[in-house]
Amino acid sequence: MSVLFLTESDVESLIDMPASIDAVERAFAAVADGSAVNVPRARAKAPGFLLHSMSATAEYLGLAGWKNYTTTSEGARFHVAAYELDSGRMLALIQANRLGQLRTGAASGVATRHLSRPDANVMGLLGTGWQAESQLEAVACVRPLETVRVFSRDPERRQGFAEAMGQRLQLDVQAVDSAETAVDGADIVSTATTSKAPLFDGQLLMPSSHLNIIGSNHLSKAESDVESIASADLVACDRIDQCRIEAGELAAASEAGEWNWENAIELADIVAGTHPGRTANAQRTVFKSVGLAVEDVAMAAELIMRAGERGVGQRIPLDVD
Repeated sequence: MSVLFLTESDVESLIDMPASIDAVERAFAAVADGSAVNVPRARAKAPGFLLHSMSATAEYLGLAGWKNYTTTSEGARFHVAAYELDSGRMLALIQANRLGQLRTGAASGVATRHLSRPDANVMGLLGTGWQAESQLEAVACVRPLETVRVFSRDPERRQGFAEAMGQRLQLDVQAVDSAETAVDGADIVSTATTSKAPLFDGQLLMPSSHLNIIGSNHLSKAESDVESIASADLVACDRIDQCRIEAGELAAASEAGEWNWENAIELADIVAGTHPGRTANAQRTVFKSVGLAVEDVAMAAELIMRAGERGVGQRIPLDVD
């Protein structure tokens, strides 16, 4: 039997951010009730080369899948595969750069929906890359943003980002000249950079703010400082087991003796309602995302369904009986 193959352009045509947020939110609920299981990322190394592998089962979807991607000096290449649980047959192979961008943004959208103040309308965004685009788009889907302040090191790039995203989302997106200006007074702050060192002083975060930290999935990197974690009323992880081996911000706060892993909360439990999220306007909340295969499988399921309905994609003979 043949396998559905979806290209980056197919993915782009099939799914948008609101649908991605819904799919990822259902995945977190499934993790909470045990109908989905996520396996943390592993990495195989060779000189100048990394192969990153992660997988998940999603009983609630009747699927399992993996995401593999390589990183070299030429960049990164992403693929997701989905398998039918009943037969073990591969159903789809998907080019997954855009898929990954969408699901990473969607996870922050889910967290922001559950953890930020309902009336939050000012966002500080650090980063102007492709992940920053989806972070802004996802937050705009779940909160009534009025002003977005964006900072990155390149003045020309941040101005271009502000103009393009402001027009695309019909928002007031302002390029600012420092991380401090972006963060100070913001209701929601999202970091989406490749920085190895904290981008701002955590004391600048408002007592009622929500912080999404998504740029790093390595213990040697930290986009936010110890203060931003230590002073938070609630710190949620996309998965605690994976954050323990990949979340540099949380590891640094723990090693400094300013925060305890025992205080970390699973976002899945908040989504499922088995643990409270924000319970008061004055709370300051944090979401640390390192990226989960179960999100990729949830996105793959949605893409497979939509591709079938619309006749999108190619059939290739990869799974021959």
